[in-house]
Amino acid sequence: MTPATTQDIPTPGEVRPILPGLFRARMPLPFPPGHVNVWFFEHDGGFLAVDTSVAGRSSRELWDQVLAHPNLGGKPLTGLLITHFHPDHIGLCGWLCERFGLLPTMTRIEWLQARALWFDSGPAMMAQQASFYTAAGCAPEYISFVEQRGPLYQRAVAELPRSFHAIKAGGSLRIGGAEWRVLTGAGHSPDMACLYNAELNVLISADQILPRISPYVGLHAGEPQADPLGDFLSSNEAFRALPADALVLPSHGEPFRSLHTRLDTLAAHHAERLDALAGYCAEPLTAFEAAQSLFPRAAVEQTQVGFAVGETLAHLRRLERQGRVAAEPGADGAPRFRRV
Repeated sequence: MTPATTQDIPTPGEVRPILPGLFRARMPLPFPPGHVNVWFFEHDGGFLAVDTSVAGRSSRELWDQVLAHPNLGGKPLTGLLITHFHPDHIGLCGWLCERFGLLPTMTRIEWLQARALWFDSGPAMMAQQASFYTAAGCAPEYISFVEQRGPLYQRAVAELPRSFHAIKAGGSLRIGGAEWRVLTGAGHSPDMACLYNAELNVLISADQILPRISPYVGLHAGEPQADPLGDFLSSNEAFRALPADALVLPSHGEPFRSLHTRLDTLAAHHAERLDALAGYCAEPLTAFEAAQSLFPRAAVEQTQVGFAVGETLAHLRRLERQGRVAAEPGADGAPRFRRV
């Protein structure tokens, strides 16, 4: 597939064909990367949609335009697959499920993660967030920003259905008479659903394999001992069993056919980041100080500090597991990371 031109990219509310029985819409987002792709498969007299965009009036209005588009023929949604729990993917799940009488199809971990986050928004959760960023060495000004901002998940995710249909890696899903194999990715989210159809040689890669950027892979307060970058890199290896020329349909960016090359590029990118970070830690650094070296711009923009620190912590944890850095206690309660 050749690189997309501006004319190839669906405008908001438009639906473009990808293959017979498979269509694409592109929903704007109020935060980077600025859009999310929604895929539509002909299915049981209507369409199965993959993902939903964030909750909000403008998103609902765009869905009304999309569903009325001639390429969907006014047919209803007859299925909804949510790849993972992030707001740009699950935000309007509840609204669509209620509207069309559906159960969302998800992996169990992603479902439970979404439900837990939606209900965990009280003072104790915010205190945990503040403690997490304080231990990372963030400035008091950022801690105040986090506390004043408050919980974000419920703002972008409408009330979720109370039931769902579970899928898991190694299983399959029948969509419009075709069999799709379920693969899962980790690191960006814990158990992200991806789908592969051998007859079409098409992979729905969600956020796991994107064409131009690496997905965010960060350590978070809810699982502070995790190794998300290790999970990301190891789970990517399972996708190497797929044909190199598979048509990859990502959640952000344009479709592409260089799967194995992209996997190589992602592995090399994070290897370079790890080497650079190990070099920065020649002198002991807090996670925030390390983030300022690894992500100079993001680490000084209040809305991006959390992402920079989370991703830096994920890389520091990977270096710890590799035996290349060690954490030393800090007198202020923020550990320092030093190259071994």
